Amino acid sequence: MARTHSPVTRDAVTVLGQLVATERRTQRRTAADLAERAGISRDTLYRVERGDPTVAVGTVLELLVLLGVPLFGEDAEGLAREAAAGRRLLTLLPERVRRSSPSEPDDDF
Repeated sequence: MARTHSPVTRDAVTVLGQLVATERRTQRRTAADLAERAGISRDTLYRVERGDPTVAVGTVLELLVLLGVPLFGEDAEGLAREAAAGRRLLTLLPERVRRSSPSEPDDDF
């Protein structure tokens, strides 16, 4: 069964694909060149540029890095700081989240 994606997800991957395509063309880089640098096929690159939501997020991000597009509005050092801050925050939170069961009165005296 094919996975369906929400309209917001489809729009987000479309925007990312357009960003890759626009930057690649602006830099006058061929699809073959960029795909080779990223270690992917030209078909995969074209799928990214068309906004295919089934392409691995790591592949999309690697293409953006190769094109010099700042991720999350950060330079490489800023992004590393954000990642470290996120790791610190996650260490403060529980590793597992469980559904809370309805509270039953403790009438065992």
